[in-house]
Amino acid sequence: MNSIIDLRSDTVTRPSEAMRAAMAAAPVGDMQYGDDPTLNALEARVADLLGKEAAIWLPSGTMANQVALRVLTRPGDDVLVGTEAHSVWHEAGGSAANAGVQFTEIGRQGLFTADDVRAHAKPRNAPVLPIPGTTLVQVENTQNRHGGLVWDPATLAAVGSTAKELGLASYMDGARLWNAAVACGEDPAELAAPFDMLMVAFSKGLGAPAGSVLAGPRDLIDPAIRHRRMLGGAMRQVGIFAAACDYGLSHNLQRLGEDHDNARLIADRLRGCPGVSIASDPPPTNIVVFELSGAKRSATELVAAAREQGVLLNALGPAKLRLLTHLDVDRSQCERAASVLVSLLD
Repeated sequence: MNSIIDLRSDTVTRPSEAMRAAMAAAPVGDMQYGDDPTLNALEARVADLLGKEAAIWLPSGTMANQVALRVLTRPGDDVLVGTEAHSVWHEAGGSAANAGVQFTEIGRQGLFTADDVRAHAKPRNAPVLPIPGTTLVQVENTQNRHGGLVWDPATLAAVGSTAKELGLASYMDGARLWNAAVACGEDPAELAAPFDMLMVAFSKGLGAPAGSVLAGPRDLIDPAIRHRRMLGGAMRQVGIFAAACDYGLSHNLQRLGEDHDNARLIADRLRGCPGVSIASDPPPTNIVVFELSGAKRSATELVAAAREQGVLLNALGPAKLRLLTHLDVDRSQCERAASVLVSLLD
């Protein structure tokens, strides 16, 4: 394992010895009775960090997104999202199965504007035309499949205020909001402020083995607790996981800039390869997405060849690839990974 440089995702991180020690020492209780002190403290801490009234822990970001959809929409509703949103591409069709919603992709490269919201929001309660009315606007910050793009805070504020003006709910998939906050130098609460609810994850850049937190006003979090139970996310002694999340928040948040620097290092090396184009160049955070045009290998061939040399990355399509830097790969490993990829592409 030590010879492998795993850049498939920042979810592949493993808890450090110090994080494991925090998990082992955590006081725990039954989550469903509200008796877990470590969990209760984490939820209160995250709600405060995000400037929201309340928060609940869930096992995964996908479940948090699904719970939010069930709270903020009704079956048959239309949801505005950016292109290639996580909820559309990477949640196994759960949004249709669990919440019964449809998505309308708007904007470019996963981002959109307040004008896009106005142009694409479908009317509700149209008695003659069978239109699926839009009830929710969802943003993803950072945007995964377009190379870790960070939303401009002013655009976020405009989208949130426009949603409110139009009578739409607003939600942020902030799985990597911590990366966005570090990249743009903003307080997470400022980025969260325009939205009714949002989710943040701990099993990516912060290195916890599991866990996301959904935050918002109490009148939305209370029904979210029921939906968490309905989807199988109500657990027992969750304090063990909560301790890992809390450790990651205390010790791994400020170092995210190192991951961003390492992503730029790899992108700098790839940029000179023939037939390679990099999305979001230079990468603003820890995600490098690049496409091959006229290169001597397809995406799947490059993945296989890189694996043989101990470097793991993912193909997103026939010519599109993605790699992510994280706390389990240091700068020297990223330099070696870049050298391997360049040698395979030259």
